Amino acid sequence: MSPENYLSSKDATLASIIEATSTFKKTDWNKDLYLALLESIVSQQISVKAADSIFARFRALFPEQYPHPELLLAQTDEELRSAGLSFQKINYLRNVATFSLEKGMDYAHLDTLTDDEIVDYLIPIKGVGRWTVEMLLMFVMNRPDVFPVDDLVIRQKMVKAYQLTETGRPLYKQLHEIAEQWRPHRTMACRYLWRWQPNAK
Repeated sequence: MSPENYLSSKDATLASIIEATSTFKKTDWNKDLYLALLESIVSQQISVKAADSIFARFRALFPEQYPHPELLLAQTDEELRSAGLSFQKINYLRNVATFSLEKGMDYAHLDTLTDDEIVDYLIPIKGVGRWTVEMLLMFVMNRPDVFPVDDLVIRQKMVKAYQLTETGRPLYKQLHEIAEQWRPHRTMACRYLWRWQPNAK
């Protein structure tokens, strides 16, 4: 049984969403967790268009457009600011580079760990939260059973789809209960929720 059919058989609401929503292309980051983590930091709290522009300017600062950790740490504040980065994000990017040099971010090694172990390994980096790591798990490592309950869009779509009225902790409890029936394909369920346009005709 395909993941889509499995999800549809378990959850009638999600079945209607899958039927009404186009499929998605699998992302390919060439297993580069370091570069994907840098982009996720650049993208925080700004529009996709702005993030793409800033990240392109940031990469253009480096030979072959690749910010190797040693080269990133050698850049001055002024050089990095010229790409449109805030001082806070510059610090976060440097934190990722330092962590990569000191602890390592090897895909082959991290791929042997569980989802929770990867979260525990990466969130000590200041500027990297659980949500950021969950995005890596879903879109770079293609882990099949991630449920990013802290993602605002996922929460909004689920509230609308399932007509939820709770708030705060009771809402989070409901969201987790709904998502339990999606195991072991919670990543795919969330990808459909992100793409779902509830008001589309």
